[in-house]
Amino acid sequence: MTPPRMRLGGSELETFPLALGTNTFGWTADEPSTWAILDAYVAVGGNFLDTADSYSAWAPGNEGGESETIIGRWMKKRGNREDLVIATKVSHHPEYKGLAPATIRAAAEASLGRLGIDVIDLYYAHYDDPDTPLEESIGTLSELVDEGKVRYLGLSNYSAERLEEWARITRAGGFHRPVALQQMYSLVERGVERTTLPIARREEWAFLPYYALAVGFLTGKYTSGQPVDSPRAGTASAYLNDKGRRILAVMEEISESHGVKLAAVALAWVAAQPGVGTPLAGARTSEQLEALLEYTTLTLAEDQLAALDEVSRLP
Repeated sequence: MTPPRMRLGGSELETFPLALGTNTFGWTADEPSTWAILDAYVAVGGNFLDTADSYSAWAPGNEGGESETIIGRWMKKRGNREDLVIATKVSHHPEYKGLAPATIRAAAEASLGRLGIDVIDLYYAHYDDPDTPLEESIGTLSELVDEGKVRYLGLSNYSAERLEEWARITRAGGFHRPVALQQMYSLVERGVERTTLPIARREEWAFLPYYALAVGFLTGKYTSGQPVDSPRAGTASAYLNDKGRRILAVMEEISESHGVKLAAVALAWVAAQPGVGTPLAGARTSEQLEALLEYTTLTLAEDQLAALDEVSRLP
């Protein structure tokens, strides 16, 4: 049975309960693998693709825009653009750094071209640009909505202070409001509960957690002590301390009781937190995607949520 769609913040966008992160596309997942992942995702009702113009400029030989380009080719071949919600981001592409008005406009046109679409459903300011006045960035992004090139706006990786300023300027200037905030949030990274998540709740922005699996740590694959074939292994293994092991132990009990993978438990916990919308997670193989999709039909009991909250609570 296909899980019910979720309304994204104050928008009219209706999304699958899991947003598919796509920064592996053109990096650790080649194009055939990427198409297989995308086909498997939409086959179960998935419709929310999260990319960025900078994916994956960090990989040797890449220039940025590889993820958008692959998605664009796949959508054209499948003829399914109207069935999808496409989110992408601006400010971090090597050729389009920052959020100056001319940069935003050039980057948006480049993303539209790579994706082969007429309008971006959700366009994020990917990272803050302290060198450009917020009024200029906000005004330009709002103009893109007026011009029909973007449907809705989102923010990502902003401090609480800058989010407050963004909200104030938007209200005062009558600009289009953001509908989503994307920040890092997981059982081992709960700092946003004291900073940006309360702002999203107040402003009624959908809060979309990324790295909800803590770059793979919460899948349990780092507990054996054996080397893991992943470019993020160093970051993930940093969570393998006493607290991290206690969190995984509670997760394992819960996963066994439901007959699901640890990844599903991690996603179900973060999705159950007040104010949280659709979590994001990516995969570099179809097999990894299967574990993520288990979350969409998983409901954790109140005592299980409480146990996870207790073991992962901020000091």
